[in-house]
Amino acid sequence: MTKTILHIDASARRTGSASRDLSDRVVRHLNAGRIIRRDLATPLPLLTEGWINANFTPADQRDAVQQDLLALSDELVSELQKADTIVIGLPIYNFSVPAAFKAWIDLVARAGVTFAYSEDGPKGLLEGKRAVLAIASGGTQVGSEIDFATNYARHILGFIGIQDVDVIAADQMALDAEAALSKARGAVEKLAA
Repeated sequence: MTKTILHIDASARRTGSASRDLSDRVVRHLNAGRIIRRDLATPLPLLTEGWINANFTPADQRDAVQQDLLALSDELVSELQKADTIVIGLPIYNFSVPAAFKAWIDLVARAGVTFAYSEDGPKGLLEGKRAVLAIASGGTQVGSEIDFATNYARHILGFIGIQDVDVIAADQMALDAEAALSKARGAVEKLAA
């Protein structure tokens, strides 16, 4: 049994979303003791100059306004830190990740917090965690040269230290939705808990 799952859904659609259905199935299959939920259909703010300045101010020197600007980011990072497994329902929009997911990435990829710079390059600080990407697409084949979502999601998770990433894909649903969903549901059942 997985101890704690951070369940993130990036689809703008709250109903009728294949990626939400798949991520729900993954979460149920992994049978967590605790689930932290983050629905990105409720928009996250984009980075601003004030946020960036606050982020690069040493923590012990931040004023109340800067602390407030980073409060949501701190909460999102805390969710990641508490989770053993991160399950992400990720649709492919226009060959890439939804803007809501990119906003989440921008708020959690923080130097000195989720990754650190060293002489050997950046090192992720969230090691020992697993991620499962539950990906759905209309026409894009996952892993193809036009899929800019899957490798990017793997890369950014690895960048913050999460190297163990499984992909469950219901791709090219515009061609045969039922076959794509059936294949993905079968992959969920084979996913090791």
